[in-house]
Amino acid sequence: MSFNTAIIQRILELCDKNNITPNRLAELSAIPPTTMFNLINGNVTNPSAKNIYKICKVFKISLKDFYNTDLFNNMDFDD
Repeated sequence: MSFNTAIIQRILELCDKNNITPNRLAELSAIPPTTMFNLINGNVTNPSAKNIYKICKVFKISLKDFYNTDLFNNMDFDD
């Protein structure tokens, strides 16, 4: 699994857990919907820390909480 794929899975997991659609997440985070769409669909190969931070603010979690999951802690990434 690539690091980018793990980020996508984590964002979708948080959306599902909080009953927020990716489009609504874009609105709440002030990330342009096209950017969010490209991120979720894997068209962004290196998501910016700023956008991940904005996503964390919506979910009221820290960057540490975003990355401190089994998804990131127990995997060897392809890239």
